[in-house]
Amino acid sequence: VAVGDVIYIEANSGAVKRVGRSDAFATEFDLEAEEYVPLPKGEVHKKKEIVQDVTLHDLDAANARPQGGQDILSLMSQMMKPRKTEITDKLRQEINKVVNRYIDEGVAELVPGVLFIDEVHMLDMECFSYLNRALESSLSPIVIFATNRGICNVRGTDMNSPHGIPVDLLDRLVIIRTQIYGPSEMIQILAIRAQVEELVVDEESLALLGEIGQSTSLRHAVQLLSPASIVAKMNGRDGICK
Repeated sequence: VAVGDVIYIEANSGAVKRVGRSDAFATEFDLEAEEYVPLPKGEVHKKKEIVQDVTLHDLDAANARPQGGQDILSLMSQMMKPRKTEITDKLRQEINKVVNRYIDEGVAELVPGVLFIDEVHMLDMECFSYLNRALESSLSPIVIFATNRGICNVRGTDMNSPHGIPVDLLDRLVIIRTQIYGPSEMIQILAIRAQVEELVVDEESLALLGEIGQSTSLRHAVQLLSPASIVAKMNGRDGICK
């Protein structure tokens, strides 16, 4: 910092940041790499409102390796540190208390997130127990499970349950049943995917891929487009045909 620099001082943390150099010191020729800014006018003491989006994990990670003050700005400044430290349940509980206090004081606003878990039947009993307990928290996100299983075994146990989910957790869920794609819908989806990948596919080939998707899965039929295009080019054809 030198004479002519424009700075601001954070009152809470005492941090000094250089904004730039006053434009009154700008030379006639633009030969310097300095960033010239206008001299601020008005009151010296100003209030600046900072809105920062942070997750609970960010706060947990910042407090797992405290290296500064305990105000919210110090916590946010510690989030990008590379060193990793274990986050304990006690630390999570303390962070939840602090966040709840911030919400009550109007300092922070809670924006619930969305947790999407695909193939939920692959989770074991310990995972379901943790999720069941986490859903009771006031800070819990909206949880969406996805599975294509019916009655199957709950991993880690000897009992069978719908969708491989324990009954006590299943009672707390809203089940939305999705319908299997029909042949015409699969053909339409495959045509859109071929258009996105800039592939030329005739109607007969789309119908065949639709039949394959019905007997296997839509994902398998979509994944056949790229190798079919490669084989067509190797045989000297511009498009995919049966």
